[in-house]
Amino acid sequence: MRPLRYSINVTLDGCCDHRAGSTDEALHRYWAEKLAQADALLFGRVTYEMMEAAWRLPATGVRPDGMADWMEPFARTIDAAKKYVVSSTLDRVDWNAELVRGDLGTAVQQLKQEAGKGLFVGGLTLPLALAELGLIDEYEFVVQPRLAGHGPTLFAGLSKHIDLKLVSRLEFGSGAVAMRYEPRR
Repeated sequence: MRPLRYSINVTLDGCCDHRAGSTDEALHRYWAEKLAQADALLFGRVTYEMMEAAWRLPATGVRPDGMADWMEPFARTIDAAKKYVVSSTLDRVDWNAELVRGDLGTAVQQLKQEAGKGLFVGGLTLPLALAELGLIDEYEFVVQPRLAGHGPTLFAGLSKHIDLKLVSRLEFGSGAVAMRYEPRR
């Protein structure tokens, strides 16, 4: 069975708005390596549309204007990745993606049952639902050394506590810290 890993950037005060954090070459390289370790990415509609708008490469394969050289490995990795999109409002997806329909727990459990290295999920709404179902095997928070002063925040509305144990920690030159946790079962 392949594990489901949740990863997200978060500011020190808990903001998960993608515009609130900061990034640099080391973090882009780190995220590209993380994505490359997964067999597929699992997104909700909002995260899928946001990532596609930001990272889908043109059919020409030429890097878009304004994309720094050091962003290209991440863009190529996410562009090539297999994607599953959980949505009841989208009629179709492309960008190497397929829609996931029906009961979320059953559908994700079936994806996890397939052989492979793992699944990677990002975003806010879908991970909350997956955490409620006890389907996330690993949580990773890259804490940015910034106070945003606003939300959205992680797991707002979670119905029960989920106790975690720290399994690794990595500091970046920027002051960001990646902390990886597994649920205590």
